[in-house]
Amino acid sequence: MAAERIVAELGVLIYPGAQLAAVHGLTDLFGVADRIADEHQAAQLPLLRISHWQVEGDRPPVRVYDSRPGADNGLLAVLIPPSIAGFSAAQMPAGLVPWLREQHARGATLGGVCVGSWLLAESGLLDGRSATTHWTSAKAFAECYPRIRLKADTPIVDDGDLITTAGLMAWSELGLRLVDRLLGPSIASSTARFLVVEHSDSASECGSNFAPILNHGDGPILQVQHWLQGTGATDVSLTAMAERAGLEERTFLRRFRAATGLKPTEYCQHLRVGKAREMLEFTNGTIDHIAWTVGYQDPGAFRATFKKITGLAPSEYRARFGVSPPTAVAR
Repeated sequence: MAAERIVAELGVLIYPGAQLAAVHGLTDLFGVADRIADEHQAAQLPLLRISHWQVEGDRPPVRVYDSRPGADNGLLAVLIPPSIAGFSAAQMPAGLVPWLREQHARGATLGGVCVGSWLLAESGLLDGRSATTHWTSAKAFAECYPRIRLKADTPIVDDGDLITTAGLMAWSELGLRLVDRLLGPSIASSTARFLVVEHSDSASECGSNFAPILNHGDGPILQVQHWLQGTGATDVSLTAMAERAGLEERTFLRRFRAATGLKPTEYCQHLRVGKAREMLEFTNGTIDHIAWTVGYQDPGAFRATFKKITGLAPSEYRARFGVSPPTAVAR
């Protein structure tokens, strides 16, 4: 008897002014990925369930479209499309913020495209975290949300449970990033080729960007994961993590590994290396400085851990994937 495949629901938000091209584009992208995955006939690959959630007034969003109706097992991700009309806090639907916070607390990954970053910022979930948004509104964003570490020159900031992208058309990269997490880099690449859209394949060449398991249903462990994501897992101890979860250390170790598939030390290593990869791609800081920034006092230990996880030395990673500064145009 064939094993029953898990269903992963991806919700796309429809709010006043949302770019419907992105809503339907994401729906098609996930539909293509689901079909390609189905061709592999692999029981371990989840079935994708795409839903649309309509936002109106003070009420929480309501599911208005469902590609695979069935039991409501919770959203694995919520994607917030862009809006060409821009964003005004006064127009923020009152029922949206508590709903976003609730989905995040239940383990959903939240992704915002362009103006979608503003909606995430309004929820407070990005406070103390890194994010990006469209370059035309970067100054206003920084003034409105000083507690967010804005990286306006970075096209996508994948912070595990919160993902933000800068461009109006970046919904395709956000969608492919989630396909990569759920179905693997080869299916993400095949989906991009079928749709003839660009997709950064650095993840498939040296290990996918760390995608933590968040929908395991263990509330105390999820709280620790959100805390580690927000702090970058720097200067943390097993005792501190167990206290944050409100559990005895041995119980915490057992439940953390059961929920995430990793020991707490391994989990923190993956988080730190993920931050380092982003810095190597988009900054010119020295490798020793990056090691210190992500929580390693010993640069040698950082280099060894980085190569163990990615298969590349930090210098090799930067040489291959670092963004080169633009060259001057001859006059």
